[in-house]
Amino acid sequence: MKTYTYPSLSALAKIASISQRGLSFAAADLRAVQKILRRIQKEDDAALIEYIRKFDAPNLEISDLAASQKEIEKALNSLDPAFEKALDKAIANIKAFHERQKQQSWITMDREGVLLGQIVRPVDAAGIYVPGGKGGNTPLVSSVLMGVIPAQIAGVERICIATPPRPDGSVHPYLLAAAAKLNVHTVYKMGSAWAVAALAYGTKSVHKVDVIVGPGNIFVTIAKKLVAGTVGIDMIAGPSEVLVIADSSANPRFVAADLLSQAEHDPLSASILVTPNRSVAQKAKKALALELEQLERREIAEKALNKNGAIFLVPDLDAAALVANKLAPEHLELAVADPFALFPKIRHAGAIFLGHHTPEPVGDYIAGPNHVLPTAGTARFSSALSVENFTKKSSLLSYSAEAFNKDAHDIMLLAQTENLSAHARSISVRLEKEK
Repeated sequence: MKTYTYPSLSALAKIASISQRGLSFAAADLRAVQKILRRIQKEDDAALIEYIRKFDAPNLEISDLAASQKEIEKALNSLDPAFEKALDKAIANIKAFHERQKQQSWITMDREGVLLGQIVRPVDAAGIYVPGGKGGNTPLVSSVLMGVIPAQIAGVERICIATPPRPDGSVHPYLLAAAAKLNVHTVYKMGSAWAVAALAYGTKSVHKVDVIVGPGNIFVTIAKKLVAGTVGIDMIAGPSEVLVIADSSANPRFVAADLLSQAEHDPLSASILVTPNRSVAQKAKKALALELEQLERREIAEKALNKNGAIFLVPDLDAAALVANKLAPEHLELAVADPFALFPKIRHAGAIFLGHHTPEPVGDYIAGPNHVLPTAGTARFSSALSVENFTKKSSLLSYSAEAFNKDAHDIMLLAQTENLSAHARSISVRLEKEK
């Protein structure tokens, strides 16, 4: 990781480089995904099973696309007790957090004869995409919880999961068990862009949904972008990132470990340290080298650190907050003596982790907040996946005759100004009727 002094032209260039990575798509990938979407729309299950057999499970039959109840029950019964205990704790915490996000419908009658309101209702169906890490052998159980739980709290009646199968056509039992724990019994064995297409458009074997959420590879991301508008999506997510602001109270080993927790995800992941303390920067850099030697995914992490890792030396913590706001990171750790004094200065971040004992993985798994977060600077205008992603709001209006008459001429004047005579006529005919 290279060290930059901020402010400087080189530091600003590096910040721009990190911010602009990851959300652009190669033309060839875009064309490939467009072809997949067209084929699923036109050829239905035939195209879907062809893609599944080609890329994931060579012998899967379309009749076995959804995991059977027997598979799900077997997975639930085979859970390791310690894992089940951790899973139950995570479920309880995530539910408790997301319950606070529920929005209420409201009605007001502040003006005489006028009733106005907003009705909050869930969508009918949601599809939760769960990546298949390492050919389906790395069960991303947390993605099940983070997608399903807010949908359930929103009140969505029909929830399904899509995840790539393993080569033998099975789904990792821990994923099935997590789904069962949440009473989700439709788990489709399909992944990548064809899974997104099947959920968005529907096939004979896959019920169409209204919202698709969850992380995925570049093909999943492009597919979600292309079907947005046909269905709702959570966000267009890029590679993961963490920014750590550290002062002299920070433990350099902790900082190094936290930087690697995101670097191991993807060669495009970004790991950034911002500190006013040169000693912390130097010690964290040495600790990174030692931690890397023990890392299973060392090659991926090294590529990420070399390409998108950076250490910024800043004059003070106010400048550190300024750098953080410029980058608007997915994960922001405040590894400082008084994080509660610093966090009000943070304007843009997907999630903010306060203090030396709140590393990013706490949020990934068990704390409660959602770990599906905006990346690549989109935290400037976007938010974490929440209950709101699974709801829509309808406006409610009711006028009495008296209230209508009171507003009628003003409505006609505004409509006529916009040269929309039929709008004005819709009002005037009612005035004629009153006469």
